[in-house]
Amino acid sequence: MATTIQVKESTLERLKYFKEYSKESYDEVINKIIDECEEGSLTDEAIEGIKRGLRDSKEGRISKIEDVAKKFGVKL
Repeated sequence: MATTIQVKESTLERLKYFKEYSKESYDEVINKIIDECEEGSLTDEAIEGIKRGLRDSKEGRISKIEDVAKKFGVKL
């Protein structure tokens, strides 16, 4: 049974960062994050990488997937 949840736009942007591929559902993303938290397998290095990625995103140092795909001639 599927349901709808409300999240802030900023939360949605943070979730998009964790997608490994464009068709990955947010359910998969959320479960992947929960699994990592439950397993406690996030190393200090992984946590720092996540923080660095979030900072890059907030400060505009990321590229939209569409721009990267266009640059490399990949059709989405």
